[in-house]
Amino acid sequence: MIRTALTRRFDLTTPVIGAPMAGVSGGELAAAVSLGGGLGMIGVAGSTTVDFLARQCAVPTARAVPFGVGLMAWVLPDRPDLLDATIAARPSLVSISFGDPAPYVGPLRAAGIAVAAQVNTVADVHRAQAAGVDLLVAQGSEAGGHTGARATLPLLQEVLALADRPVVAAGGIATGRGMAAALAAGATGVWIGTALLACPEALNTPRARARVRAAAGEETVLTRAFDVAQGLAWPERWPGRALVNDFSRTWHGREEELAADPDARGRVVEARRTDDLDQGPLYAGEAVGLVTDERSATDVVRGLSADAEQALRSVSELVD
Repeated sequence: MIRTALTRRFDLTTPVIGAPMAGVSGGELAAAVSLGGGLGMIGVAGSTTVDFLARQCAVPTARAVPFGVGLMAWVLPDRPDLLDATIAARPSLVSISFGDPAPYVGPLRAAGIAVAAQVNTVADVHRAQAAGVDLLVAQGSEAGGHTGARATLPLLQEVLALADRPVVAAGGIATGRGMAAALAAGATGVWIGTALLACPEALNTPRARARVRAAAGEETVLTRAFDVAQGLAWPERWPGRALVNDFSRTWHGREEELAADPDARGRVVEARRTDDLDQGPLYAGEAVGLVTDERSATDVVRGLSADAEQALRSVSELVD
C-alpha cells in the first residue's frame, strides 16, 4: 500500500483523486473512484443546477465513501448558490480553481471542508498559498479539459520547490508508471481525469467513451474554439484540451472570425445537444492513447495503484 500525506489526511488506501470533470464526473463516478480507495470528485459547471448537484452528492454519501466537489472560481460570483449547496453536501474536499480561491476558503474551512486549488503558474501558487488552501494541484498542459500552458513535470518541480503544503500532480497521468513518477518526484498524490473517461459510471455517452478508446495521444488540441462557439466566459488563459475533430480543424486559431459567425457557433451548440462528436468538444488529455478499454473506475484506480506500487519497488534497484 502506498501511504502519503494525502492518504492520511482523507483516510484513503491510495493517493489518487478523480478529477472533477463537469459533464463526466457525477456521483456514480465519484463513488466508484472512492470505492477503489481514492477520492472521487464531482464536477460542477456554470450551468449546473443546485438540485442536480445535491442529487450527485447524495450518491457517494449514501455509500458512506469520501468524495469531493470541483468548483470554478470565475463562476461563483454569479452562482453563490453552488457554493452554498456544496457546503450543505459536506464533501471531504472542495477544489476552487481557475481564478482566485481566496473569497471561498474561509467559508469552506469553517464548515470543516478541506480546500484544494489547481495551479498552472508560479503566480497561481503564491496566490493559492496566500489564500490558505490545504492542497495544491499542479496541473500541466497535458491535462484534458481546461488547463494552462506549462508541461506537468517542469511545473510540478517548480511548485514543489515553492510549496509549504502537499502537492498533487495532474496532467498526462494514466498508468501506474506515470503515477509512480509523480510520487517519486515528490507529489503526495495524483489527480486523474482522462484515465476515467471510458468508465461506465461516467455521465458521458457510450459514443463518447468509444471515441476515447479509439483515440491516439497525438489527436488532441489545446484550443479556445469550443468556448468561443458556445459563448462561455472562460478566461482566455485557460483554453481546453479536446480531441481533434472537424470543428477544431476548421476554427482553431480563428477564434475572432468564429465569434462573428453565428452559423458556425450554432453548430457546436447543436452538437452538444445531439452528441455530434465531429462538431462538439470531447475534452481529453494527451494520455488518451493509454485508455483502450471500458472498465469500472474502481478497477481503474485499483490497477493504477497496484502498478504504481510495483514500479516504485522496482526503481529502488537503481540506487546502490
